[in-house]
Amino acid sequence: MSLPTRKIGDVVTSALGIGAMSFAEFYGPTTEENSFAILDAAADLGVRHIDTSNVYGMGRSERAIGAWLGDNPGMRDQFHIATKGGITRDPTGARRFDNSLTHLEAELDKSLARMGIDCVDLYYIHRREAAIPIEEATEALAALVAKGKTRAIGFSEIAPGSLRRAHAVHPVAAVQSEYSLATRLPDLGLVQTCAELGVALVAFSPVARSLLTDHPLDAAAVAELPFLRENPRFMPPNFAANLAATDRFRALAAEMGVPAAALAVAWVLAQGDHVLPIPGTRSVAHFRELVQGAGLVLNADDIARIEAVLPVGWAHGDRYSEAQWIGPERYG
Repeated sequence: MSLPTRKIGDVVTSALGIGAMSFAEFYGPTTEENSFAILDAAADLGVRHIDTSNVYGMGRSERAIGAWLGDNPGMRDQFHIATKGGITRDPTGARRFDNSLTHLEAELDKSLARMGIDCVDLYYIHRREAAIPIEEATEALAALVAKGKTRAIGFSEIAPGSLRRAHAVHPVAAVQSEYSLATRLPDLGLVQTCAELGVALVAFSPVARSLLTDHPLDAAAVAELPFLRENPRFMPPNFAANLAATDRFRALAAEMGVPAAALAVAWVLAQGDHVLPIPGTRSVAHFRELVQGAGLVLNADDIARIEAVLPVGWAHGDRYSEAQWIGPERYG
């Protein structure tokens, strides 16, 4: 299958990536074999970008990727691999951020060891440390490029103004942000700034943590997931309201003859040729639906129909709780 492409820095890769948080049981139980099945399907279907982090399952996601690469000699160069660093914990166990070169390099070294590779294609700062100017954090990432440990740099969840400051120090290849029909914040400057600067916008949760699929999680499943059960969009009464709202989207997708997840991915891709969604899943069947979305071409009428059933601001509840908002930059 031939997928459309996107540029991340100087590299051309598939327009759809794998969000490998799902390899670490963030959204429910999984196995290494299950993660291997997703990677096998990605290899077969032409999905070439893998996006992970050192903190996904405290290294579990990276270890799964490394084990698969070990079992598939020669595949390393077929994939564009990104990971992140910068989230840590203090001696009491409290979550904090560290953007120093010492910390970022030590964590990247561990990531490389877990994946069995000598360099990543993209290394992000996962969350900004407020006490360190973004220029200094960018210089730390640039030092890792100079040392040959990453080929390009990025940031996760930063504001457009921060991106401009960072990009003035060293080219930023990608910014990762939540972006979907349910989360339109990047439309308030980030989509535009990335396009202007030639930066890829890597969109996580493009199907809104299952809300924009044909089989959204139910209340029982949400109750078993620590992140979602504390997330305002999945708490009563918002959750029921969001399920009801997205029923309209599921009906439209059925009318158009495509899976809802595919239509959601296609909408994200239609927002710019620099936008690259990275859905995560533990299901090969669902992964195929997501990949189908990369092959859909939406015209202006299609976009209008989609946005008529899910207009800007339709979602009930904030995308994060107050605790979950610690770290991401707010703007707009």
